[in-house]
Order: sequence, then C-alpha cells, then structure tokens
Amino acid sequence: MSIMGTRVIRTEDPRLLTAGGVYVDDLRTPELNAAARLTFVRSPLAHARITGIDASEALSEPGVVAVLTVRDMDDLAPPPPSSGEWDGSPAPLGGPWAEPLLAIDTVRFVGEPVAVVITDGRYQGEDAADLVAVDYDPLPVVLGPTAAVADETLLFPAADTNVCVSQAMSADDAPFEACDVVVEQEIVNQRVACLPMEGRATAASFENGKLTVWVSSQNAQVSRLILAGALGMAPDQIRVVVPDVGGGFGAKIGIDRDTITIAWAARKTGRALRWAETRSENLVAMSQGRAQLQHIKIGGSRDGRILAYRVDVIQDIGAYARIGGLLPFLTCLMAPGVYDIPDVQAGFRQAVTNTTPISAYRGAGRPEATAAIERSVDLFAAEIAMDPAEVRRRNFIAPDKFPFQTKTGALYDTGRYEEALDKALAAAGYDGLRREQQRRRASGDPRQLGIGVSSYVEITAPDPDAGETAKIEVTDSGSATVYTGSSAHGQGHHTAWAMLVQDELGIPMDQITVIHGDTDLIPVGVGTYGSRSLQLGGSAVHKAAIEVKDEARHHAADMLEAAEADVVLDTATGLWQVRGDPDTALSWAQVAGHTSGGSLIADVSFVQERPTFPFGTHVSVVEVDTETGQARLLRHVTVDDAGTVLNPVLTEGQRHGGIAQGAAQALLEEVLYDADGNPLTSTLADYAAISAPDLPSFELASSETPTDLNPLGVKGIGEAGTIGSTPAVQNAVIDAVSHLGIRHIDMPATPQRIWTAITEAQKASNQ
Repeated sequence: MSIMGTRVIRTEDPRLLTAGGVYVDDLRTPELNAAARLTFVRSPLAHARITGIDASEALSEPGVVAVLTVRDMDDLAPPPPSSGEWDGSPAPLGGPWAEPLLAIDTVRFVGEPVAVVITDGRYQGEDAADLVAVDYDPLPVVLGPTAAVADETLLFPAADTNVCVSQAMSADDAPFEACDVVVEQEIVNQRVACLPMEGRATAASFENGKLTVWVSSQNAQVSRLILAGALGMAPDQIRVVVPDVGGGFGAKIGIDRDTITIAWAARKTGRALRWAETRSENLVAMSQGRAQLQHIKIGGSRDGRILAYRVDVIQDIGAYARIGGLLPFLTCLMAPGVYDIPDVQAGFRQAVTNTTPISAYRGAGRPEATAAIERSVDLFAAEIAMDPAEVRRRNFIAPDKFPFQTKTGALYDTGRYEEALDKALAAAGYDGLRREQQRRRASGDPRQLGIGVSSYVEITAPDPDAGETAKIEVTDSGSATVYTGSSAHGQGHHTAWAMLVQDELGIPMDQITVIHGDTDLIPVGVGTYGSRSLQLGGSAVHKAAIEVKDEARHHAADMLEAAEADVVLDTATGLWQVRGDPDTALSWAQVAGHTSGGSLIADVSFVQERPTFPFGTHVSVVEVDTETGQARLLRHVTVDDAGTVLNPVLTEGQRHGGIAQGAAQALLEEVLYDADGNPLTSTLADYAAISAPDLPSFELASSETPTDLNPLGVKGIGEAGTIGSTPAVQNAVIDAVSHLGIRHIDMPATPQRIWTAITEAQKASNQ
C-alpha cells in the first residue's frame, strides 16, 4: 500500500522535542575539546577610511591568544583591487566591488569585520574586542537606492559608479498610450532581517593537513567549494559538516566571509576555533532581504483587460555584491505573474549602499515580483471601479495555454489559476465579507474591514540542471540508509525521504536512516534553496530506490531460481517472492546478504529538464482601527498548488511558516538606519518580529496540479506562503481604508503609517 499523500507525522520531532537538536554551538566532538573562541571586531561606522589598528592593549589581556587583521592574511592569494588605494592585501572576490574577508582600508557598513580576537574562554572575547583600537576617518554615507544610483558619492571609486549590474528595459510608451486607463505608482519593498532562530555559527579545526569546518549552512558541498577557492586548498583537504540547523531562509546558502575567516584563522593559528554570533550581531551583520524600490506602470481597458505592464526596479544590495544581483533578475523574470499581458517591460539596476549586504530571503526575488504585480492589479481595479478578484479572473493565463511562455522568458509548466482563485474565494466566503465591509462603511464603524486578494506564480528549482544526488544502501540487517545531497533545516526531509523509500521498497520508515550534510560521506551534492529539495533531491532518492530494487530483483531471482520477470516485491510487507507464490518470500536482509559485499547500493543524480512553477491564491482579511491606525489580521485563507503532495503534514508546515513571514513583512518588519548609516533595529526590542499573538490560525484549502517534469509530479512549496501572503495582507490593509480616499500605503503597514495616511486623506477631503 502506498503511503504517498498520507499524513505521516514527522520522524525528526521526537528527538528535537526530547533530547533537543545538536547545533554548531552544541557540538562536543573531540576535535573541539580545546577550542578557543573567536570574536569579531566590527565597524561602528557605515563608511570610513581605516587609518590605524592598535591591538596591543587587547593582546595584554589574560586569555587572549591572538588578534588578527587583514595584514595577517599573507597566506592567501591577492585578488584584484577592491578600491583605488588597494595595497595588495587579500580578498576572496575579484572585480571593483570585491568584498574582503576583513576590511582592508575602508569599511562600508556598520558591522563589517575589521579584525578577530581569539581567546581561551567564551566570555573574554567581547571585552578584548573592545580594547582593539581602530582609528577611522569618516566618509560620506550612501543610503537608499535613489541616492545610490545618483552616483554623487561612490563606495568603490575604482568602479566609477555604484551600479554593479543592470538589465536594460524597453521603455516603450506606445502600448500605454493605447490604453483607456493607466496607473503609475512607486512601491517600496522594504529591507527585512532574515532572523533564523539559530544565528550563524561556525567551528573549525586544522589537523594533519586537513581542515574540518562545522557550519550552520544550507549546503555542505557548496560550502566546501567556497572554502577551497578562498583558501587555496583542494576540496579533498576540506571536510564540511552541517549538523542540525535552526533555520536558514536563504541567508545560509553556502557560507559568508565570517565563516571563511574562521576557517582561515584555525589554519593560521593551529587552534580549533568556535564562533556563534549574538542576536545583535546577527541583526547588523547577517545578510538581509528584499530592499527594492519599484516603479510600476499598468494600463488597460475599462472592461478590466490589462494590456501593458512595466516594472523598473532599483535593488539596494547593501555594501557588497553577494548574490543580491540575482534577486532583481528573478523579479523581472516573474514580473507578469499569472497574467496573460500582451506587453510587459521589466528592467533593473542593482546598486551598493552603506548598509548590510542583501542576499536571498525566503522567495528571493519572487515575492518582490508578486508584490509589484499584485499591488498594480489592485490599483488598476480601483481606477476602473471593478472588483479586484474579477480583474484577476479576466486576465489569467488560460489552462489550455500551458506550457506557457511569458513575455519575460519564463516557461510555465502547468497552471489552473482561475480554479485556485475560485477555491480561495469560496473558502473565505468572499461575497459575505464584501457585504460585511459595506455594512461597516455605511454605519461609519471605526473598525473597518479590508479584504485583500493575491494570485501568484513562482519559479522553483530555478537551476534544475544542477540536479541533486542520492545514495541508498540496503544492508543484510534489512535496514536502509539514505545519503542525500539535499540539506535539511526544518523542512522534514528525513520524513519525506524515508516515505519515498518505504513506498518504493517496502522497508518500514523506522528502519530507514537519512544522512545529510557531511562532505566526507556525501562529497557531491547541491543543497537546499529555491524550493528545490523534493523535486530534485526527492526525485534522486526515488531514482536510487528504483535502481536498488532492480538490483535486488536480480539477486532474488537467482536465489529463487526464477526468471527476473516472475519475481515481484510486495511493498506492503517488504518481501520478495515469485509471482503468485507467497511461500517463496525473501526478506530484504536475505537478498542483501546474498550479495558479495552484504549490501545493495545505488548512487545516482537526478537532473530536471527545466524549473517548475507552483501557483495559488491568498485571501486576507484585516480589521483596521481608523482612530489609531492599528491593523489586525483576522483571517488568512490560501490555496497553494505545488503539484502532487507527498505528505500534507510537511506541506502545511511549510505553508504556515511562509504565510507568517509574509504577513510579518506586510504589517511589522523593517530594517531601519539613521542618516549616518547607524542601524536602528539591531535588537529584538527594536526589530518588530512577528509572534503568535499577532496571527490567526491560517485556513488552508488544497489543490494539486502535477507537473510532468519529474517522476513525483511535485513542485516546490517552501516559499509559496511568503510569496502569496505579503501582497494579500498589504492589499487588505489598503482596501480597509480605500473608501477614505487612500490609494496606496507602503509596507510595513504600521499603525503610524496607516494613521498618517488616514489623516492626510481627511485633510485632502476637507480642502
């Protein structure tokens, strides 16, 4: 009997809920018994020239082992210049926007590492770091995308511009001139913190010519390749181990400069080292997300047909170009969303600013695309006085047009967009909500109701040709071990992979072990990002299971003296037998024991032809107190279609987490800086992270539209909740006060921002 699609409880949870997880800072492996602690000396200024570093006072403190700066990195190959006054000190990336491991002659954001202090004890490092005297000569600060692209102050003078990468946009106004209605709006998709429960953490040791690095990461094998390139070592000289990971959300793809520095320092000093960042350190130094300024233009006819759409993006990538440049590319690729729009124009510029670098955050460029087009559709609907759900319905890509090539180059595999909308509206009781909204407006109720709709499509496994690896070994004990290149950090991979193996081989889940995140055991792999795990990693496990079964059939046939075509596996019992003769049954232990090595092994990789495109509709219901500006999320109803569902428990968990993060951006979260580039949200007392009392119980309706691009029929689900929820909640807030003359409110829709919009609208109406 197949267990695919059944509600199987997560097998990871008993350990996590009883003994607890083992995270990097919990490791008690012998190599780390005498490990010293590393503390970063970080810049307190957003932009300044370093004129001197004096570590003498810190070095005189008891327990201080060493203080290291970029001048000590003489064992690394020098890169191209990072500034006009480069002195030959090393940085791991080339080009005029190179980001050094430790600051060379200039700091470019508060929190940039300048030096490291190594101490014997855990708590000596911060005191010693305060004693490292760094002389700074302040420089002008560049904040925000508009100031960045003006190029009045350059962060990298050798580059002669702050714009690192751009994609030209065809700004043809002719399609808009043919429209009955044209709406334009500037939209801020604000900077947010990634905020995993476990911050960044690394431990490293260098013994007998081999470097071992334990790191909280989403990709052990990618991390090893980065380390090998940065440190000038062969990959087989490096072992990367990823233990339990307390959340990644894209910010832990691979490794960043801090981890490379720790690995280098362990090799340099010969001491095993540990580092785990504080929460304040995390909020200023870990890469952040979003940070786009979008200018949209949308036009169409008064009967609700959208004829032209333009989005011009300025991506603030922070002080250095990590993978922030990928984000606006994905935003432009996914610009038209679920709509069949005759003319779509999309372009971007990515620019550096004196802020924490931007990288991937749950959705990575796709939430920004959905936020832009879904706000645009609501603005267009308001302009023609048509229900926003009806405007969406009239512009969806028709089901019979798939696979569908968009005007921006994406090839959508499957989609039933109108069906998802109808399911979501029905589950929400949309018509009744509109009637209640009208009742409140007519009565002048200070608590107004808002209903927001968001229909989305996203790209998952955007790099399918990278593939994923899996190895399955069934031993003469009858148990199975799965070695996966995918990396788990809360998604339930161990449960999912065990389900796939049980379904194919009939070996009970409690006899299946799943191993990930160790490059000595799994030297080749890609890891987890872009909602790729099940469709690539799971398909690889499925493929390996089939190959193990084919090999086992050969041995079982030999043992039973039967033709292979007559030997079958009963997956309900896990027994091999001659077809129709149960008395000939053989167990997996017997079949594996018949091999020369006592085990059956399949080692495979799976590559998908092209990406998949999950889709759905979210309906959000908010209540806005027009006297205080307070917005409260009352209900959130979703249809998220990610193809075949392997395990509803895992799927729903991913949806819940994503919705919470999307609602958080719409209502609360924002990273802020003052005029000098000082972070104003560097503690959880200042950064408004969402919590359980801020959220209702989410209402999840089901929909499954399989893809034919992988044998499981699955698409990614990890980022869908975030992509669909943010514009739905934002649209709901604006809808609640739209009758007062309010056209747009940027995120986050804080009480102050809503109250200000209401007050300004009242003033305008009284003039």
